[in-house]
Amino acid sequence: MSQLRFEALKQLSTRHKVHVDSPPNISKIFGENVFGNEQMRASLAPAIFKKVSAAIKNHEKIDETTADAVAAGAKTWAIAKGATHFTHWFQPMTGGTAEKHDSFFDALSGIERFKGSELVQQEPDASSFPSGGIRSTFEARGYTAWDPTSPMFLYGRTLCIPTIFVSYTGETLDTKSPLLKALKSVDASATKVCQLFDKDIQHVVASLGSEQEYFAVDEALYMARPDLVMAGRTVFGHAPARGQQLEDHYFGTIPARVYDFMREFEIESWKLGIPVRTRHNEVAPSQFEVAPLFEEVNVANDHNQLMMDVINRVGEKHKLKILFHEKPFAGLNGSGKHNNWSLITDTGVNLYAPTGSARDNLLFLTFFITTIKAVHEYADLLRASIATPANDFRLGANEAPPAIMSVFIGSQMTAVLDELEKKGNVKIEKGDNMYMKLGIDQIPEIILDATDRNRTSPFAFTGNKFEFRAVGSSDNCGTPMTVLNLIVAEQLDNFYEAVTKEIDKGTEKRIAIVNVLRKYIKESKSIRFEGDGYSDEWVKEAAKRGLNNIKNMPHAVNAFMSKESLALFEKHDVMSHKEVEARNEIKLESYIKKVQIEARVIGDLAVNHIVPTAVAYQNKLIVNANGLKGLGVDNKAVVKTIKEISGHIDIITSSVNKMIEERKRLNKLSDTHKKAYGYCDDVKEKYFDVIRDSVDKLELLVDDEDWPLVKYRELLFLR
Repeated sequence: MSQLRFEALKQLSTRHKVHVDSPPNISKIFGENVFGNEQMRASLAPAIFKKVSAAIKNHEKIDETTADAVAAGAKTWAIAKGATHFTHWFQPMTGGTAEKHDSFFDALSGIERFKGSELVQQEPDASSFPSGGIRSTFEARGYTAWDPTSPMFLYGRTLCIPTIFVSYTGETLDTKSPLLKALKSVDASATKVCQLFDKDIQHVVASLGSEQEYFAVDEALYMARPDLVMAGRTVFGHAPARGQQLEDHYFGTIPARVYDFMREFEIESWKLGIPVRTRHNEVAPSQFEVAPLFEEVNVANDHNQLMMDVINRVGEKHKLKILFHEKPFAGLNGSGKHNNWSLITDTGVNLYAPTGSARDNLLFLTFFITTIKAVHEYADLLRASIATPANDFRLGANEAPPAIMSVFIGSQMTAVLDELEKKGNVKIEKGDNMYMKLGIDQIPEIILDATDRNRTSPFAFTGNKFEFRAVGSSDNCGTPMTVLNLIVAEQLDNFYEAVTKEIDKGTEKRIAIVNVLRKYIKESKSIRFEGDGYSDEWVKEAAKRGLNNIKNMPHAVNAFMSKESLALFEKHDVMSHKEVEARNEIKLESYIKKVQIEARVIGDLAVNHIVPTAVAYQNKLIVNANGLKGLGVDNKAVVKTIKEISGHIDIITSSVNKMIEERKRLNKLSDTHKKAYGYCDDVKEKYFDVIRDSVDKLELLVDDEDWPLVKYRELLFLR
């Protein structure tokens, strides 16, 4: 292992600059590998194009004749650009994407063919994908179905068709299907509320901009760390003398090698229609971020999944390994995928952007306050939506939001809500300016002041959108976006019903709206927090407010199975009880397997690499101590080191053995929930840090020339 480490370090000196062609004007290449509106317009007959556009806009089914025409146009376009295969590109419950490639070439006919039926539906083998008990291993049939709302794209020489994935019996087996249903639900609910203000609004679209954080390390150094290869994070590693404490990496000059890599993946992303815009160094050394412009949630999520793949592939070309794990290095900033979310009307109004009109600001306040109320009512479900094994290492650390769900709105908007709550009982006389009397006229002036940003808040209002900061960097945005849009849809329905009841009693519409909003402000106060989410005081304060602090995934995902959550999913036709239960089972099974892998990696590295290295070095010291003693020289310092090493070896070996026995006990359990809790509480929480502490102390005691693992200072600072 130590030879592998030094060989990896040697390879760094042989790295050659990878030439990256400068692109022409970005507008010339943007979307050139996408079969989008422009390409469809050029490839399809006007009547067919009109039909497809209308079907996409209104979420209607595309008939067989139209599908045949689209397939023919897509095939001609793709083959002209060098494509040889097509694939249904889908997002199973593995957390990534999946694809099975079929050739356009039909050997029997001797020509390239692509039928509408192949575009609309395919049949990948569903037996080996996680199903949570919906499908048995021997029941292999599953279907992928075309999602025309997300454009086809050319990746390499393959035409990729975004699709949903369902079982033979009709249950959804992916992240896209529930998301599409939740988006449909929030569209209907938000439109209904909007029409209380403006009858011209016919649709509301949820938009998303996801900030993607990641680490980039040298490929050879990565390959010399078995824990990074097998688990995606370093299970051992002493903090380097210099980490991020100087705060010099954040927004600093991008390292030359990383800059070239960034330029190339941006070019490839632009060709795929991914609107990447921002790039910069993040807080930790070797940590970076890329952020796109806002898009409709479904397309934005597809683009994020695709972009992660592009980043990985381009990274390989530059001999860089990209780490999307939420916490690859202990003691340093973890990585998130901040989901910037808002609702936009088909008339072009951002419902979370205050305006100069008091009437429009009542619309803004309606969505603003209703969203806060939704988070208050379903805080635990929102927490469950971002629960992953890797995110457990990040949430609550000193660079990420805590596991306690809260909403930050800033001092200005806090003042607005306090004013509205206080003045809500003011009697409005005929001819009075209600907006002025309630303080709503003052919102444009207030909001012009810069609202501070609270990086410790998991759900923060940032001026014209909400930023869901708790989403993990490796996660698929589909699940958190499904839950967020769903809970907002539900609360908007409740709002509409409450306002309608007031109106039916004879209350003037504007007053009825304000009355309901005042009620929501009072009821949801406990979820609003403006202070330091990292502090111990907030943990105590949150407990007083009745807010849960669920730190680990197995306990967090229980919220999916509550009566309220199940009723919510079924009411909005997002998922059935069976589908929710299956997803919960999949999440717990995934947790168990990932902790198992990490435990095995810890045991293997500790017993087969670290302990032998420590023993060998200890033997050198024993020879030295005996030699000093024979010369009559004081050897107390050497003996002390020998004893320290011996103590750490004992802790490591005994802890690994106990951890193995605990795993054996847990593996006999048939109940997935109990097994997951055991792996969390009795394996990860009990042994991981204990073993790591002794290994990391040995790293400081053992001769650097003998240490088998690439060190943090090398992984993070050598490029």
